[in-house]
Amino acid sequence: MAHEHKLAIFRGTVKFKSNTQKIWGVLIFLTIVTAIEVILGIYKPEFFMHTWMTPFEGGFMATLGNILFSPIIYMKPLNLIFIVLTIVKAYYITWDFMHMRDETKALRRMVVWTGVFLICYLIFILLQEGGYIESVYTNGYVKRDF
Repeated sequence: MAHEHKLAIFRGTVKFKSNTQKIWGVLIFLTIVTAIEVILGIYKPEFFMHTWMTPFEGGFMATLGNILFSPIIYMKPLNLIFIVLTIVKAYYITWDFMHMRDETKALRRMVVWTGVFLICYLIFILLQEGGYIESVYTNGYVKRDF
């Protein structure tokens, strides 16, 4: 006989009596998160449309601070909210609807770490290509011809 699925979400704070109730509960949660994203996308509150911090200037520590903070603090808060809410939705879709919660720890880690590695690789490639394109626009010539 197949094993029973866990009927709790949010680390056990919300418990359901049947699998159907749990599916509806997760669906309602995902609908609420999507509604928040749509409302923020339509109205775009002015408070979230400006960066909260400007880049540092001068010196090695300023450069290091800019590298560390640029993906998070120098981004518009609205974009950061969209990214976080999208990651939350992807997590719950994978965790509950794809039954990743019921799999072995090794399989869960394999799925998660593969995604993390690919996202880090994508960020590296985008930064490399973006830096090259920026230097072509500022210097006016191509230094590498692929």
